[in-house]
Amino acid sequence: MIEVENNKTSTRKKVIIALAIVIIVIAGYFALNLYKVYFAPNVTDRQKYLYIKTGSNYDELISGLKQKQLVKSISAFETAATKMNLVNNIKPGRYRLKKGMTNRTLINLIKSGNQDPIKLKFQNIRKKEDFAAYLASNLEADSLRFIGVIDSTALISGYGFNQDNIYAMFIPNTYEMYWNASPVDFMKRMHNEYDKFWTDQRKQKAATLNLTPIQIYTLASIVDAEALYDKEMPIIAGLYLNRLNKGILLQADPTVIFANNDFTVKRVTGKLLQVQSLYNTYKYAGLPPGPIMMPSINAIDAVLNRDTNNYIYMCAKEDFSGYHNFAETKAQHEINARKYREALNKRNIFK
Repeated sequence: MIEVENNKTSTRKKVIIALAIVIIVIAGYFALNLYKVYFAPNVTDRQKYLYIKTGSNYDELISGLKQKQLVKSISAFETAATKMNLVNNIKPGRYRLKKGMTNRTLINLIKSGNQDPIKLKFQNIRKKEDFAAYLASNLEADSLRFIGVIDSTALISGYGFNQDNIYAMFIPNTYEMYWNASPVDFMKRMHNEYDKFWTDQRKQKAATLNLTPIQIYTLASIVDAEALYDKEMPIIAGLYLNRLNKGILLQADPTVIFANNDFTVKRVTGKLLQVQSLYNTYKYAGLPPGPIMMPSINAIDAVLNRDTNNYIYMCAKEDFSGYHNFAETKAQHEINARKYREALNKRNIFK
């Protein structure tokens, strides 16, 4: 009888052990699947960033991940995405991908909209089309959309600008911005930066020179185009302010080059000087209607803190060092100009 009881106990133990093993195997299977779906490294190093365009849906996201092979197991990603309700929480943007990133981490990035910002750095850009192209190469919107807002009279007039002087609103610097920022959002940001830049102190300095911030920016664009070295900027600014105050034509070569829309010119000749344009400061008095380029902040501050001098004339030095000879009289200027012309002729530079 005791032997029968022992056999029953032994059998029960075996059944319990077998059940335990089955449970452990099943639990292990689900744990492994859970790990693969949520916690296993799944993101590849095929691309540094994931770009999700505005208005993209779940199917487009999955298609992009497949096509660019951004994840090792698309099925694991889709399982996690379904469980985490990604389909209803896709936020457009530029997301930093790291090799070995888990599905859970990537999905949480997308759901939260926690993107890496773009760094925009611009200066010395001459034409609106070039600026729009630069923005389009870094942000989601295309160049036509950027041109559309830059040239929108309704929009820019609200900021106090027109199509000729709108460039003055863009203070050259480095800015962080999200990739999917709209052109209108970009303009709002730039206007806010403009207001920050033009402090009461800067505005007061501009008023002392009897110029508006837009006029300061316009003159700075000429100064920056003329100066190869920052330390000459205040001197050149002082010279042009002398000419403005005396009612003398600015006769700034960079404005003529801009008016002719030929930036390969090394020598401004008589033919170029005949162009009919308000940007031709050899023909029209005062400042041009707007900036001829985006000047540096150093150039803007050089105008605000111009050197007090009596110079009226300037000419590039004949040694091609990038520096200038300055003169108070026309006679002295003619001597400097002749030296430079002779140096150009020796180098066969005629245009």
